[in-house]
Amino acid sequence: MIDFQNAAFVKLRPADFSAFSDLLEPMLVEGEEIVATFKGIRDGVVFTNKRIISINVQGITGKKKDITSLPYSKIQVFSIETAGVLDLDSELDLWFAGLGKVRFEFAARADVAHLARIIGEYTFRC
Repeated sequence: MIDFQNAAFVKLRPADFSAFSDLLEPMLVEGEEIVATFKGIRDGVVFTNKRIISINVQGITGKKKDITSLPYSKIQVFSIETAGVLDLDSELDLWFAGLGKVRFEFAARADVAHLARIIGEYTFRC
């Protein structure tokens, strides 16, 4: 399981959908589509229409990966903190039933309001 409080998993930036598509496409269920992708130095977070998938690339070569699936149906509460004038980063906090709090930190270019809309849309359907 990924330690979501670990500083190595911060400052995610918007990325092209293809950043993790080769890795994730075999794992996607029928009807599941990628809607947003973010990448750190090696790690990433992918939002689909069914869940949030976090990817933690491990080891020197990066061949080993820890992939965690976070279904929207288990989100109890979420909050966003937008970027400010001096603090250019934004944050997304999610509370999952059975897991607790998960935090993702994004670089200034990330549209966290869009992420809130995505999460709201999919959690309200569950």
